[in-house]
Amino acid sequence: MKKTMVFLLAAALLTAALAGCAKAPEAAADPNDGIAVCDDGRARPSSCGKLQVLNGKLCGEDGQSAMLRGVSTHDLIVTESFLNDQLFEELARDGGVNLFRLAMYTHGVGVMGYCTGGDRARYEEDIFKGVELAKQHDMYVIIDWHILSDGDPNLYVDQAKAFFARMAEKYSGYNNVLYEICNEPNGVDWAAVKRYAQEVIPVIREKDPRAVVIVGDPQWSSDLRSVLADPLDYENVLYTLHFYAASHKEDSRAAVAEASAQGLPIFVTEYGVTAANGGFPRDLESADLWVELLERERISYCMWTFSKVAEPCSAVRSTVPKYNGFIREDYTATGLWLLDTLAKRNTR
Repeated sequence: MKKTMVFLLAAALLTAALAGCAKAPEAAADPNDGIAVCDDGRARPSSCGKLQVLNGKLCGEDGQSAMLRGVSTHDLIVTESFLNDQLFEELARDGGVNLFRLAMYTHGVGVMGYCTGGDRARYEEDIFKGVELAKQHDMYVIIDWHILSDGDPNLYVDQAKAFFARMAEKYSGYNNVLYEICNEPNGVDWAAVKRYAQEVIPVIREKDPRAVVIVGDPQWSSDLRSVLADPLDYENVLYTLHFYAASHKEDSRAAVAEASAQGLPIFVTEYGVTAANGGFPRDLESADLWVELLERERISYCMWTFSKVAEPCSAVRSTVPKYNGFIREDYTATGLWLLDTLAKRNTR
């Protein structure tokens, strides 16, 4: 498996979102508009600090609502050329991106995965570079243990524990790192995923007790109802929802709205404007409706994919020879939709 709001609704949405967070001291405000700094595009590590989950919503260190809107790489080794200073500056400054997801495939999909003979040192160096670039450009970053064709996260649970122990120890002093411990479980039920999470989360928390951890769920991270029936007993946990706008429509949006209304903390770490396989058709109308829902429910979202992979879900044209300094003509229809969508909501 691999979004339109009217500005007149902003005040009402903000009030509703803040109600979901704990009572906290009033955050410093932008003198230009009076909106708390942890809202909308102002959700930056420099203003919001280390994130937390309060009453089912992602919030800043002071309890103010925090909304992240960003992009994901394809497999890190495939897209590592995008990990460069100029691009991160452009995305943060001009694109309004405050989140960058580093997708590290665990099982080979066109490349050798981290757990199946891939270059582990190279993968980890890409993660180190991505985290530092995100920190330098005042972005949050997700370290994504990108299970996919491996299906059952328990298959490589020992490797996951060792990996996240190193990452959490290295980044325990950082305020911009979130950990996604299983991208898209499939072929297993929630009990199996929960068992895996109960092994991996304590490893992270031992090194970084306040870390925000994002947990995938069955059916390629679409089964929130199973999670609702038996959630994990940990604080600062979010549950993954993935959607592709041409494949997942009214019924899927209704399920997300239901889960959010019941207080389940959700994070869309991956979505596309295409079909679920990353191919045609694009459905921008459905994508707009998804964004409207996510904005209303204050659910953060990250688009698949900021890459030049030759498929419709990619943001950059496959024939473009550069990795920064992009102009509108360099983007696919997917990328142009992304730029225009973020420009409306995620200004700095």
